[in-house]
Amino acid sequence: MSALARCFNEAGKEVFGYDQTSTALTDKLIKEGIQIEFEDDAANIPSGVLDNSRPESVLVVYTPAIPDSNRILSAFREASGLKILKRAEVLEQIAKDRFTIAVGGTHGKTTVTSMIAYILNETGKDFVAFVGGVLREYETNFLTSGSASVMLVEADEYDRSFHKLNPDLAVITSIDHDHLDIYEDYESMKRSYLQFASNIVNGGTLLVHETVSDMFECDEVGVEPYGMGQYASCHAENTRVEEGRFSFDYVSENERINNISLSFGGRHNVENAVAAIAVALKQGVDAAEIKKALAAFQGIKRRFEVQINTDDLVYIDDYAHHPKEIDACINAIKELYPGKKITGVFQPHLYSRTRDFAKDFAASLDVLDEVFLLNIYPAREKPVEGVSSNMILDKMNLRRKSIVKQRALIDELLQSGPEVLVTMGAGDIDKWVIPIREALLKGST
Repeated sequence: MSALARCFNEAGKEVFGYDQTSTALTDKLIKEGIQIEFEDDAANIPSGVLDNSRPESVLVVYTPAIPDSNRILSAFREASGLKILKRAEVLEQIAKDRFTIAVGGTHGKTTVTSMIAYILNETGKDFVAFVGGVLREYETNFLTSGSASVMLVEADEYDRSFHKLNPDLAVITSIDHDHLDIYEDYESMKRSYLQFASNIVNGGTLLVHETVSDMFECDEVGVEPYGMGQYASCHAENTRVEEGRFSFDYVSENERINNISLSFGGRHNVENAVAAIAVALKQGVDAAEIKKALAAFQGIKRRFEVQINTDDLVYIDDYAHHPKEIDACINAIKELYPGKKITGVFQPHLYSRTRDFAKDFAASLDVLDEVFLLNIYPAREKPVEGVSSNMILDKMNLRRKSIVKQRALIDELLQSGPEVLVTMGAGDIDKWVIPIREALLKGST
């Protein structure tokens, strides 16, 4: 949503927004000239909007995460003549008459989209990009260059929003059961992705992870599996860790790029890079330029973001909020820092996700040496009776585990003395990243 706000702001439109809480991102948007309110009160709507003599000049954009009970949204709906659209509908309109690249998947879509955006930007391509995370180099999730004839967009499966897109080139990074408030079972999730793939224009291309590629048979669309396996159309070979960085060779039928180096860890990010490379090659980017761009790419905020990296202490922050994402994050850490004591802090996101994946969360976290669980971040949900972080804790076999209040977290970490610390979650745990980093650095001197 913030990328859309930036798009309209850069186009010279007056942009007003609402969010539940103040964050580093909202602070940045305010500095960029966007007015944001944090109290759900229709009185905060700027004067002249609801009673505008030209209601056709007002566009109201909302996401499915906003409940119908929201007072500000209700006031807009009660006003006369205002155009009110979901975020997905606005992206659909922007995509019209543009060659569209859409990146979807339960996990990895933000990283792949960011990699593609960085490569296109660094190599001078014409494009506009809407990304679900903030690229560290640019401090933004919205990029535009030249005539913006190509649109790159992260395709969100929540509320089936990505069905509004008709991409020329699509990427599907993974399909795992999630968003149980929308998808009642895995089969309904698969059907949704099949619908997304069916929206690809005739003659277009679907790049899909090899683990789910068998699901897709499209006569009018070229289906190209990617991944780590040698039988995928494009894949990574010779993946290794060298001097603290993951390196690999990219191989496809028509191209080979040796010794590609990534600044952030994980075999899952090697796979993400394979998808980004394949897209960049299809956009006419030179192989040597792709290799150079990926080596320089510093990643996305809160995606395996290294906060401290010394001989005695490593601190990594990650957005992982699904068991598969936690597995990928921890596996990457273990490969980069073998033999180190790994301490994890995890904030569960959503009561429904905690309830439905408690056993899987417990199994994923059990491979750590020590775990601190925070209370559930509810986001759009109301509390569910009997559902708490204890559901995860009680299913864990790990001896060194506990639930801590946020205000006590830093003291607990300092007493623990971690060698490698990882904070994970999609809630407001991000507000503690800088205080934790500063406390750990101060405590280590």
